[in-house]
Amino acid sequence: MSQESLSPAYLTRLAQEFGTPLYAYDAAKIKQQYDKLTTAFNNSNTLFFYACKALTNINILRYIRDLGANVDCSSVNEVKLALHAGFPPERILYTSNGIGFDEIEEAQSLGVIINIDSLSNLEKFGRKFGASHPVGVRLRPGIMAGGNLKISTGHDKSKFGIPVDQIEKVLSLVEKYQLEIADLHIHTGSEIVDPDVFVKGIEILFDLIPRFNHLKFIDLGGGFKVPYKDGDSETDIQLLAQKVTKAFESHPNPGGRPLQVWFEPGKFLVSESGYFITKVNVIKTTDAATFVSVDSGFNHLIRPMFYDAYHRIDNISNPNGQPRRYSVVGNICETDTFAWDRTINEVREGDYLVFYNAGAYGFEMSSNFNSRYKPAEVLVKDGQAHLIRRRDRFEDLLRNQIEL
Repeated sequence: MSQESLSPAYLTRLAQEFGTPLYAYDAAKIKQQYDKLTTAFNNSNTLFFYACKALTNINILRYIRDLGANVDCSSVNEVKLALHAGFPPERILYTSNGIGFDEIEEAQSLGVIINIDSLSNLEKFGRKFGASHPVGVRLRPGIMAGGNLKISTGHDKSKFGIPVDQIEKVLSLVEKYQLEIADLHIHTGSEIVDPDVFVKGIEILFDLIPRFNHLKFIDLGGGFKVPYKDGDSETDIQLLAQKVTKAFESHPNPGGRPLQVWFEPGKFLVSESGYFITKVNVIKTTDAATFVSVDSGFNHLIRPMFYDAYHRIDNISNPNGQPRRYSVVGNICETDTFAWDRTINEVREGDYLVFYNAGAYGFEMSSNFNSRYKPAEVLVKDGQAHLIRRRDRFEDLLRNQIEL
């Protein structure tokens, strides 16, 4: 099974102490995942940037910083959170995506590493900054990869990056403004199992590397697959490290300088650390199904409805109960099905159900839909549970409203 770090009894105690719905994160699992990466790539010139869009709680950022990882940001506000968490600017990567140039200007003023994903913004950057600030270019490699079309970002219909067939236009801007291109970046999607997808991306970049004179880094993005259920496949990190290392050994940089390789793991670091605990409100039996209604909905965990994502669900209040078939649904005024016809130990009203693999894009994509409160968050570290975000209160719903 994909996740067993915190026991059902311990999760039950957390639910009783902090209330539900509740997000709980296991720091030890985050460290285990980071150690898996650094061990596999131990003998290579590789850096890891945590793709913090997965989970931006400031305490998670600080913990990952202390592990030694860098941070990858998708917005200037994520950059500011990373700075607030203590990351120095040189350990912060900002990859823009379809944003106004004023945001890139702000990121530049903060001194962080910048990747640009459009010809338009690359020209604006060159016009204003020239060679004064090294910059990276995000390319779209034309590779279809990932577990779902919604999370595939490298194919020819994706909005992300500058298509590789427009490389002459990139080079024209480099020459026109004497731009110093420090890195080339590609990201093909999420939930990539096959390491050869990354190697294919490298091979595309090898044709381009000789055309950039100031390259220092090659950014291969992230998208490592984590298991969600029994027998689920996952990215073989050890094999990935071997194949990437071999690829770069076979294609040394013509400029003579060894290129450092960057990866941007997000879900890989935090997904399996997370547990989402809910309480059963109502059991409703119909001819079609037995519905278990919990005290949450897609306002707190949208992945099952948005991506058809699977999350293993256990009844931690009745671990020895007779297995039965249930459809687990939420309590908001909208269709918010977490699981159809799922086998779960007998469920009773008042029981606690836990959703596994809830550390990535769980709380981060939550909302106050139906004017319901966002959950609390807890970090379990060194055997101690720490409240790292309190549950919303009524005043939080009114905080930014202006009464006329």
